[in-house]
Parts: sequence; C-alpha cells; structure tokens
Amino acid sequence: MSEQKLKPGESELTRRQLLKVAFAGTTLAASGLALANWLETPTLSATTFIGKAASYNHNLVSVLLAGFQELGVNPQEVKGKRILLKPNLVETKQNAPHINTHPLVVRAVAEAFLHLGAAAVMVGEGPGHRRDTLQILEEAGLADVLYEDRIPFLNLNDRTGFSRPNAGQQTSLPTLIFPDIFQEIDWVVSIAKLKTHHWAGVTLSMKNLFGVLPGLYYGWPKNVLHHAGIHESIVDITATLRPHFAIVDGIIGMEGDGPIMGTPKSAGVIVMGRNLPAVDATSARLMGINPHKIPYLQRSSNWLGPIHEHHIHQRGEAIVALQQNFNLLEKVSAHHGIRLS
Repeated sequence: MSEQKLKPGESELTRRQLLKVAFAGTTLAASGLALANWLETPTLSATTFIGKAASYNHNLVSVLLAGFQELGVNPQEVKGKRILLKPNLVETKQNAPHINTHPLVVRAVAEAFLHLGAAAVMVGEGPGHRRDTLQILEEAGLADVLYEDRIPFLNLNDRTGFSRPNAGQQTSLPTLIFPDIFQEIDWVVSIAKLKTHHWAGVTLSMKNLFGVLPGLYYGWPKNVLHHAGIHESIVDITATLRPHFAIVDGIIGMEGDGPIMGTPKSAGVIVMGRNLPAVDATSARLMGINPHKIPYLQRSSNWLGPIHEHHIHQRGEAIVALQQNFNLLEKVSAHHGIRLS
C-alpha cells in the first residue's frame, strides 16, 4: 500500500499524543469526552503532602501546619474564612478508631485553621448508615471534643437544601441538592478515613462527600445515590461541589470489608492536598491499591484532577517509604484486580 500524504491543513498526531490516546481509552469511554477536545486538554498537576503520625497522641497540629506550608496554604488565604469540616462518621462501636475520622484529628484540623486566622470553623456531617446523627456523634467521641472546643456541629441530613446543576453529568440526576449552609461558608474540607470499601474499592476524600447531601432528600443509606450509581455519584458530587481541601486520617485505617466491618490497619499517615482526586490517588497508593483501577478515580483523571503518579508533586514523606498492602477480599468484587503491581 502506498504511503498516504497529508492534505493541506491536516497534521499528524505527535508521538506524545499517540501515547496519550493509547493510555486514555477507558477514560474517554467512561466520560464521553471527544477525542479532539481531550487531546487539547492540558495535563493537570497537583501537590499532595504526606505526614507521619504514629498515634493520635502525636502533635497533629504541627503535622497539619507543616502540610499547609508545603501546599501554599497561608494566613493571607485563610484569614476571615468560614470553614466547614466534613468528617467521616459511619457507625459507632466502642474502641474502634478505624471506623470514623478520629475526634483528635478533627480537633487538630480546627485548631490549624483557626491558627491561620479562619473566622469560624464548624463541623457538618450527614451519615448515610445511621439515622440518629447525634448518637453517632456522641458514641464516636466527637461530641465531647466539639463541646470542649466550642465548635458548632451541623446535622446535614435534616437541613433545608438548595439545588445546583449537576456539573459532573455522570448520573442521570439533573441537579444535586446541598444543605443551605453551603451558601454561607467559604471552604469545604473533606476529612476522610483511609479505608477499603466493599462497593467502591476504597473510600477516601471523594466518597466521603456522600455525607454532605441531606438524607431528607436522598434517603438512607443515601439510596438515591446508590441507585444512580455509586462511582458516578461520587464524581458528580465532587464536580458540582468543588471542595477546597482534603485531609485523610490514615493514622489507623481500615482494611478488608470496609467501610464498617473491616479490621484496623495502622498506617501512621495523614494525607493532605487541595485536589481531591490527587489526594485519593496518593492515599490509594499508600494502601497498595492502583488508583487507575478505581472507577471513580479513573473517571476523574485529568478532568477533576490528576491521578497519575508523575503528575502529582509529592511533599513530605515518600509514598514508597510508608506504603503497605491493605487486605483485599476475594469475596468482594470491588477488590478484584485493584492491587498495585
């Protein structure tokens, strides 16, 4: 066959573009993004920070402030801001620090933001598994911390909502309903837990956002979102809300049958960053899990943020020094094939 010559105005794909196309097949199929548009999309980058903390008695504020400094979060940016912290509260069980975001992490995050000059810090959560939010708050030990520190708590499940157009368009939901308080705050901070998940593979800062949508509208356990598609809903919420910061409590995480029935895993880390997909990709690698095998992360790749390791600038500790293989279960289909090779 003779070589076909290009007509005037046509151009060949560069080697870099060809490699990009080959790497991106599944992402394009999932997102529906046109090839021509995707080729012109700049490669996203982000910075994450990993800090070490052997226990919850560690000086966590110092770890967080070091992370803020590395990530460029300074007093000029935070001064006067109203900050909402969204921890992960799922279930209560005595002496189970692997299930919920630890109260001492929430306290340290609040102190760190106030230290930088935040005008107000509040905690909000709308658990999807248990209807009695205040019971979870008390039994998880967070109520005492918030009372001692005079930090207000907002039950997001029963608040009146307002709607925003669904910016993600991964589900058929035309709009998403957020609590009214979100119209008054400046920063939303997801404070997640480092855990495996029996439906999503992993649950980190993006999955943690299920709890910002009021159960008053979405039911229990946020059934509307489950029916619409878990991975798709995670992407839609993140794309529409656009949280400002993420912190993952990995001091004691959970492996196995998460997010409730798994077993504790001491990882000794706190992961931080401005970009949620990048933070979750870094967290997954610390768990020995390939973020490209997690559907909601793969759907987010180079759209909501970078998940490729070469596009994430790592600050603080190195991943390789702290990486552990979290236990994955053969009986859980979401765990199949996600191990980082």
